[in-house]
Amino acid sequence: MKRLFVLLVSVMLTVPFFAQPKYIFYFIGDGMGINEVVLTEMYLAELDGRIGADHLCMTKFPVASYATSYSASNSITDSSAAGTVLASGSKTVNGRLGLDDRGKHHITIAEYLRDMGYSVGIMTSVSIDHATPGAFYAAVKSRNEYYTIGQQLAASKFDFFAGASFLKPNGKDKNDQNLYDFCSAAGYTFVHGQEEYLAHGKELDRVILIQKHEGVDKNAGSEGRIPYAIDNVDGALTLPQITSDAIDFLSSKGKPFFMMVEGGQIDWACHGNDAATVIGEVLEFDKSIALAYEFYRKHPDETLIVVTADHETGGLALGNSDYTLHLKELKNQTHSSTIISEELKALRAQYGKKLTFEQVKDFLSKNLGLYTEVKVTAEENAMLQDLYKKMMKNKASDDKNMYASLDAISSAALKLLNKKAHLGWTTNSHSASPVPVFAIGAGAERFNGHFDNSEFMSRILGPKAEKQEGVVRFK
Repeated sequence: MKRLFVLLVSVMLTVPFFAQPKYIFYFIGDGMGINEVVLTEMYLAELDGRIGADHLCMTKFPVASYATSYSASNSITDSSAAGTVLASGSKTVNGRLGLDDRGKHHITIAEYLRDMGYSVGIMTSVSIDHATPGAFYAAVKSRNEYYTIGQQLAASKFDFFAGASFLKPNGKDKNDQNLYDFCSAAGYTFVHGQEEYLAHGKELDRVILIQKHEGVDKNAGSEGRIPYAIDNVDGALTLPQITSDAIDFLSSKGKPFFMMVEGGQIDWACHGNDAATVIGEVLEFDKSIALAYEFYRKHPDETLIVVTADHETGGLALGNSDYTLHLKELKNQTHSSTIISEELKALRAQYGKKLTFEQVKDFLSKNLGLYTEVKVTAEENAMLQDLYKKMMKNKASDDKNMYASLDAISSAALKLLNKKAHLGWTTNSHSASPVPVFAIGAGAERFNGHFDNSEFMSRILGPKAEKQEGVVRFK
């Protein structure tokens, strides 16, 4: 009997005190406010010739609510403070990552579940050392300490990372080991692109999946992000591919698992007030959620899927004049604003002083539908022509946002297309708008009702979980 008692105690110490959920999916759409979701659904309906909404996978979930996102220092949060609270339940000041407003580290849900025997995956469409993914494994005074964040990634012993490589792979000291070697020495294997993962990724112990091509080649995406969906780069890594590979890898280990998936480029596109690119990124994010939903259908009693955002970006308004929206106008945009600006700059470099306004109009027609598919008034044409003249005299300044620098004509043309769709943007930064929450599966009922983002960790783990001195304990 004594031997049986010892055996039972041993089992209790190695198995989580809660039986459910066994598989946890935590989706964070960076910058994805409620209006970004609604915009995407209404756009799909307009393309189908209807007024209304084509529901996304996430909005079909039985639980739908919203959460506040303020930080410890302001009603408007930045991504590091928001990532910190979503990962650990602890509010902090803007700019800080993984440390609360007093400088104390609180265990994250990923760290806690790792210690409880779960496999852990952290993935994103931007760099793996960026604010949101970093919040789940790193603790630094500034989100800009990218090299240190990368070192802490290697020390996390999480099973699977994926994204667009590192922002700062080299340390400040010339003797610092680069992060690729540092992570390799810690037991991680770098896998480049989905083809390489499918070839042998599942056989590996710990994986860091990054895009096939590195560098700042616009056709491959910079190290800071994988290519935007709207740019449709052949062979490039995508967020749905990353999610599929993560599910494949983590489920093959025969253990419970936790995975956080960030749609990071929703935020980047919103910083640029680029509605068509935003729609593409929300759809990529939702495709990733649909893959988790397929997994849920096979394990409905053991799986929890939670979808939310860290904050809203751009102050998107669905309407800017009369009682109409014309979202179909956005279908004429062929590439992200970043690529359009780069190609117009290349066109000017090719023709120099011989570049005509007619060539610029033709360029805007091919890339944004202006003049041909979208009517341009005489006043609007005069505005674009004036910018052309300033550009030819090198007097037109680029329009800069947090993640891009657009030439004056491309920026003005993009704003014009958004205006024609009857969309409004109040800022190139974040707003205090509430963020959506969607959930399905074991424990999804805990996400009903309006709540604060500091409650996500405890709601995911269940009603018996509480935090004491930065550690999650069970009553």
